[in-house]
Amino acid sequence: MKNIGIGFIGAGDIADLHAEAINELEGAELIGLWNRTIEKGQVKAGQYDCEIYTTVDELLNDSKIDAVFILTNMETHCEYTIKAAEAGKHILVEKPAASSIVELAQMQNAITTAGVKCMPVHNYIYEPGIRRAQSMIQSGKLGDITQFYMMYNIHHADDIRARYPGVIRQILTHHSYTMLYLAGTPKTISCLKNTVDATLAPQENVAMANIQMQNGTLSHLCASFANDDHAGDPWSCIIKVIGTKGSTRYSYRDFVINDRNGAHSQTYQCYPESIKNTVTHFIDNVLRKGMEPLSSLEDAITCQRIIEACEKSVAEGIHVSF
Repeated sequence: MKNIGIGFIGAGDIADLHAEAINELEGAELIGLWNRTIEKGQVKAGQYDCEIYTTVDELLNDSKIDAVFILTNMETHCEYTIKAAEAGKHILVEKPAASSIVELAQMQNAITTAGVKCMPVHNYIYEPGIRRAQSMIQSGKLGDITQFYMMYNIHHADDIRARYPGVIRQILTHHSYTMLYLAGTPKTISCLKNTVDATLAPQENVAMANIQMQNGTLSHLCASFANDDHAGDPWSCIIKVIGTKGSTRYSYRDFVINDRNGAHSQTYQCYPESIKNTVTHFIDNVLRKGMEPLSSLEDAITCQRIIEACEKSVAEGIHVSF
């Protein structure tokens, strides 16, 4: 079995999970990485036991690399996706996949022209529990789906959240693609936001959206960096689907390790496992077997439409038709 060679563009915190997933996957090899800050890149290259490149072009010109993982900030995803496609590399791009629908369309055009694969990291839908929920919905075992909920309440320190866009773009993107996977397409969207302690970071750290789907299902999406949920059966990160014949749920709290993991005060093991599942699907199924990803740039465009509808609802105080 030929090794699939991987290169990283960007080596921030999320790169640790992608590197761990690759190193545990038979037939995959992390060849090397480029990072904007060379000193940090050198540290990460030593940590991952891989090469370091001085430029993105140097990485993309390496024939040992079959695919690139774009792990930089959202604003650069479009540029690097297009460059990677033009270099003939397959692409895994972290979410949010881009800053706008225009950028996503440019990315789609580039990968179509180049004939390469591009898969956004919509990692929740690669979790076995979420895939099982979709199977139950599609088979009719849950009956008519009446409600979809996705809650996220994990405190992020100000210096961490200051590096991110607000929770609408950073977290409700997760909620949006998961909702699309399990509940369908929106019809109307209403969203509210709040910034708790804006002294360091003015972007919102709490947001809620109420959405009616085209099939009639009602969805509630909630995200907060401002607080943890310390109550019994906490809503740290939970997904719930309720139908007329049954219901199902997925929760970070099912697997918890009492050790810090990046921005999280505990390691919610579901999260690194979801990254591992995503990487495995991309390498083993999409690249080796030619299967389609469960997440596509078309999905990312729909998610971006949802996010922009949430932002319009907040800005104008209106329900937004989708």
